[in-house]
Amino acid sequence: MATFRMKAFQGKSLSVLIFAAFVMAGCSSDVAETYQEEPVQLLYNRALADLNAENYFEAAKGFDEVERQHPYSVWSNKAQVMSAFAYYQSNKYDQAILAADRFIELHPGSKDVPYAYYLKAISYYEQITGVGRDQKVTRQALDALEKVSRRFPNTEYARDARLKLDLTRDHLAGKEMEIGRYYLNTKEYIAAINRFRQVIERYQTTTHVPEALHRLTEAYLSLGITDEAKTAAAVLGYNFPGSEWYEDSYALLDKAYLKPEVKEDSWLTKTWKTIF
Repeated sequence: MATFRMKAFQGKSLSVLIFAAFVMAGCSSDVAETYQEEPVQLLYNRALADLNAENYFEAAKGFDEVERQHPYSVWSNKAQVMSAFAYYQSNKYDQAILAADRFIELHPGSKDVPYAYYLKAISYYEQITGVGRDQKVTRQALDALEKVSRRFPNTEYARDARLKLDLTRDHLAGKEMEIGRYYLNTKEYIAAINRFRQVIERYQTTTHVPEALHRLTEAYLSLGITDEAKTAAAVLGYNFPGSEWYEDSYALLDKAYLKPEVKEDSWLTKTWKTIF
C-alpha cells in the first residue's frame, strides 16, 4: 500500500506540472463578457488566487460560481476544468470526477478534453485501497486509465496513465490471489483454481503470476488432476526458472512421483502458447 501512496503522490505532483501550462494558457482573454452579479474576470481571478494560495476547495467553489453566474462565457468553459482540478487537489475526488464528466459531456470537442479524462482517471486511482477492501474503485481506475491511454496515446497524460495501469492491474491481481488463497486453505479447490486462473489470463504482466502458477499446481494436485498440475509447474519453470515458487511446485510434484510436463490441450498451454 505504501507503494500506491507514493505513486499517487508522484501522480499528483505530475498533474500539478501538467496543469501549470494549462492554467497559464487560460489566464487572459480579450472576449467581451456579459456581467451579471459580479464581473466574470473578478470571479475567475479570485478563484485563481485561491488556487495559487493552495486554498483548493475555496478555489473549486469559486470556479463553480463563474459557471453559475456566467454559464455562456468563454471563462465558464475554462472554469469547469479548473474546478475539477481544484476539487482533485483538495482530495474531493467524487466532486472532481463529476466536474470532469460534466465538462466532457458539455464540450466533447474541446482541446482540454484529454486533461479532463486524465483528471477523472487519477481521481479514481488515488482512491485505491488495500486488497482486503472492495475493489470497485480499482476497477473504475483501470477502466478510466485504459481510456486515457487508448484515446490519447501520444499525450503526456497517456504516458502517465500507462505507468499507473501496471500498478492498478497488480492490485487487482493481488485481490484475486487473496481470495484464491482463502479458498485453497478451506479446500474449495475449484473456486481457488478459478481465482488463480483469472490472474494468469487477465494479469500476466503482474508480479503475482509465479505464485498463481504454483497455487494452481497445488490445487490441481489436491484434486488429483495431475496433467494440469504438471502443466502449471512446467509453465512456471519455463518462465520463472529461478523462482522459489517453482522450487516449491517441483517439490510437490516430486513428492507425488511426478515431474513438470506440458499437456498440449491444457488451457494453460493455450494461454501461454506464444512462448512454448
